[in-house]
Order: sequence, then C-alpha cells, then structure tokens
Amino acid sequence: MKKLQYLISLTLVSLLLSSCGSVKNIAYLQNSEEIDFTRSEYLYDARIMPKDILTITVSTINPEASEPFNLIVRQKLSSTGTINTTGGSLQTYLVDNKGFIDFPVVGAIEVGGLTKSMCEQLIHDKIKPYLNAAENPVVTVRMSNYKISVLGEVNRPGMFTVGNEKINILEALAQAGDLTIYGVRDKVKLIREDAKGRKEIHTINLNDANIISSPYYYLQQNDIVYVEPNKVKARNSAVGQTTSLWFSGTSILVSLTSLLYNILK
Repeated sequence: MKKLQYLISLTLVSLLLSSCGSVKNIAYLQNSEEIDFTRSEYLYDARIMPKDILTITVSTINPEASEPFNLIVRQKLSSTGTINTTGGSLQTYLVDNKGFIDFPVVGAIEVGGLTKSMCEQLIHDKIKPYLNAAENPVVTVRMSNYKISVLGEVNRPGMFTVGNEKINILEALAQAGDLTIYGVRDKVKLIREDAKGRKEIHTINLNDANIISSPYYYLQQNDIVYVEPNKVKARNSAVGQTTSLWFSGTSILVSLTSLLYNILK
C-alpha cells in the first residue's frame, strides 16, 4: 500500500512540474520590456507578386478621357455555357510570371515587385502622353486576391482574405481563433514563396517579443502559417488511435487469464 501511495504522489508531482513548464511557454511576447522598439518603426507596404489579380481604376476631369483605360466586362459565361449580360464590372489584370500586365492602350507594363503607390505612379506616367495636357489622371490600384492561410493547432483553421492588404502574424492567428492549448508557440512555421517561385520555411517564436522587428512579422499574400501540435497532443492522438485495440487485447487477455486460473486451481 505504501508503495502504491508513493507512486501516486510521484505521478502527481510530475504532472504539476510538467504543467508549470507548459504554462511558461504559453504567453506571447514575454520579454517585451527588453526589446528595442525603434527597430520596428516602419510601415509595411505589400509588393505586387506574380499571379496577383489587380483592379486598376483611372479617373480624369473629363470622364470620357479615362474610358479607354477602364475596360468594362459586361458579359459573363454561366455554368451552363450561356452568356449572361450584366451591368458590368471593371476588368481585372493578372500579373504574369514575369511580373507584367497588359494594360489598355499602353500595352505591357512591368509591375512585379512594386508597391501599390509605385505601380500607381508608373501607370500615371505611362498614360499621361495619351491624355490632354489639362488632364491630371488619378490611378488607383487594388489587389483583389490578397489572402493568407492558417492551419494546424488553431481553433478555426482556414484561408482568409485580407481587405486592407496588410496583416501581421498575430492578426492572422486572431483570425483563426488563436492557438489551441496544444499549439507549439515557439516553433510556428511560415511557408513563403518569393517572386521567382522559390519556397522558404521560416520558424517564428511567438514567446519572443523581438518578433515585431522580424521581417516575418507582416505576412505577404499567399503566406501559409502552420502551428505544430505539442507532445501532449501527439501522445493523445496516438492513444486515441490505439485505445480500442488496446482495450480489446486487454479484454481477451483477462478472459484467458481467468479461464486458466479456473482450470488450474
């Protein structure tokens, strides 16, 4: 009996110690009083990447002057193969693998790697020669497919569209309902593809407040965030898969033992 009590006490102490260790790794930005915030004094501006879909609007004093640059799509092909006439929507532009779009009147324009403001200025300069000297065109560029994905040990994994084209890692996790208690916070994986198609995997430590100065604090379009499960979740998963088999085997063993005991006694 004393040996059993000792084993139970030892187990309880081990559980308490492991709980203390896990709590230490749950809080985000633990060393925020130690970091240099001047390193994070910059405004993030997304850059245009291949396969981005852009909506580009040109406005002029005389509306007729901008019409050649604002192509309207008035017909759409339905799922049944028929053509539906609609009220019309602005033509979108798919950035090709080399970073170019084919813009009305002007032709091919290289926009890959540019920020929105840089792209707007470039298009402004390209169309200015085609307009009356009195016109001062206003060009507006928007990314129509800015999205990120969050999966793994979060409460609401999924793909999320970013309307303002700016989101950081903490905001992305908030969109996904935050990490579960089983998520590993110091080894969050960020999968990123650059403008040339090269894939990279970066490890992010959410416990470290220096993350706000990291080049991976702000997410780019099409980034994938993956949260690993901790050892407890992995063990529980393994137990869950083998529990029924284990109980079946135990039941058979107990039955055989009972039968042999009754035969041999």
